[in-house]
Amino acid sequence: MKKQTILAFILSLSLVASIFAHDLFLKTDSFFLAPNSKYTVKIMNGTFQASEGAVSFARLNDVSVVSAGKTVHPQEADFTKDETTAFLNLKTGAAGTYVVGLSTKTREISLKAAEFNEYLKEDGLPDTLEERRKTGELEKDAKERYAKHVKAILQVGVKQTDDYKTILGYPVELVPQQNPYKLKKGDALEILCLKDGKPLAGQVVLAGREEKGKIVAAPELRSDAKGIVKLRLDGAGKWYVKFINMMKLDDPNLNYESKWTTLTFELK
Repeated sequence: MKKQTILAFILSLSLVASIFAHDLFLKTDSFFLAPNSKYTVKIMNGTFQASEGAVSFARLNDVSVVSAGKTVHPQEADFTKDETTAFLNLKTGAAGTYVVGLSTKTREISLKAAEFNEYLKEDGLPDTLEERRKTGELEKDAKERYAKHVKAILQVGVKQTDDYKTILGYPVELVPQQNPYKLKKGDALEILCLKDGKPLAGQVVLAGREEKGKIVAAPELRSDAKGIVKLRLDGAGKWYVKFINMMKLDDPNLNYESKWTTLTFELK
């Protein structure tokens, strides 16, 4: 194989990776923190294990930290970044279960038909892919408007509080129905899927955990009529839950709007 061909092949692989490595997660070195201590939340823009582009503070609509029934909003002074990752530099207060949330402004992206179809396949959007198949649009390029709305549940000290179920009012949101820090391996965690504050039925939800440096994917879930999925916590590690809700638009300049959400926590 010629050198130019090899380089072209490597470039094509990197382009494919960049298309699909576009999740947004909030992650800490440990989700278990001490009261009244400094901690850093990594804003992972890429995959659960590697951030590939630092999110700017100007891109954010909201940053919230919930504890003891109160919500505070970190400012730009609490925000730093390097070439690949943005960081929220915060401090815990009293013991309790905390929620950290972040919501981005919308952006637009154009994708070739094959790229868009593969993205739908890889990121848990089988309904949109099937709709394109039925309407004969698999060969049609797509322009999409998207925004991302993410949360992490942290445990500070020993005391467990009800703040874990706080609804931040994001366009889409995952809300645990039990405190994940009261659960153990083998338990099931019920999670409510919301869109515009209302239960979202029939939504495909993906989940997994990081264990010893590897990702262990959970079986694909779909929310019931009440918007609930039941996630079996089959192992310890840092967990993520995510979905993308996509709607077709009747707009000559945009084909789809997607709303992304992720939830992260840790199981000992």
